Amino acid sequence: MTYSIGVLVPLTPPGWAAAGRHLLAGLELAAEELDVELVVRDTAGDPQRAAAAVDELVGLGVTAVAGEYHSVVARAAAARADALGLPFLCSSAVLDALTEQPTDWVARIAPAQSRGWMLYADFLLGAGHRRIAVAAQPSVYWAAGTRILRERLGPLIELEPTAAICDALVDQGATALLLLTGTPEPATSIVKAVRRDPRLAELLIGAPAGQPELPEWATLLGQDGAAIPFLRYLPERLGPLGTRVEAALRERLGEAPSFVAFEGYDTILALVERLAGGSWSDVAVEGTRGPVTFSRTPGISVWQWTWPPIQVVDRDPAQLDRFRVLRSLDDE
Repeated sequence: MTYSIGVLVPLTPPGWAAAGRHLLAGLELAAEELDVELVVRDTAGDPQRAAAAVDELVGLGVTAVAGEYHSVVARAAAARADALGLPFLCSSAVLDALTEQPTDWVARIAPAQSRGWMLYADFLLGAGHRRIAVAAQPSVYWAAGTRILRERLGPLIELEPTAAICDALVDQGATALLLLTGTPEPATSIVKAVRRDPRLAELLIGAPAGQPELPEWATLLGQDGAAIPFLRYLPERLGPLGTRVEAALRERLGEAPSFVAFEGYDTILALVERLAGGSWSDVAVEGTRGPVTFSRTPGISVWQWTWPPIQVVDRDPAQLDRFRVLRSLDDE
């Protein structure tokens, strides 16, 4: 049986188009291998546009919906899918409360934000950081991340996310600055300003949401973009399937695939299994990053892959296209 699956991805600004491109590459590769038809819609990072796209896709007769990168956008899509009784497998959004109420229609491949960001907070504590600043834009996602960090780290220094942040960092005696902002802007401007201020030479810049993962980060920032720890959802070593898919994605993208591309591939594998079996609990597939099964997890309203691999990594200053693993859940 050939399934028709609606796909939501941010392909134009203000959505993070580079992430959408990687996500779509993974979705398309798996769809081609499994003979699945994809009906693609660009969300442009807009929740209302995503919700409208779900309605349109239902009218076109799709069997299910997959994809999306941005948490606030995925939340809007999940609400519509749940209301319409349409299976939706979210690829990359991590917001714990993806739906207001528990639902049997929505599941997620990415880990919950609380799981990854708690690991990141433990990494900071292990590195000796106690005066931690956050530069956060207004958003449900960034606010949730700030709460998670505060639960583990205690009081945070909350600053405006502008390039004029340097004086405040010095005045507050911060030892670490976390970028809870969109990319490329204002994240890259803040990094450049901090890197060029000699008073902040010892300051750690962090990006738990994964902004440095995609190749465009190194292109835009060069050496300034190195040694900025972030969360990455890959194992330390890929198995045979992951290795094969990595090579195919690299050829398709013309650059190293990010973990987002692997999330896209695993989404189609798992969703096809769900459509064939009838429920999320029936899914048991070997994904690119390990066996994928879904379960109900306390505090999370959707069916959840428990769990994807999670690492804290950074780009190696000696070789920007190489990643150094700083901490992983295997260390816990």
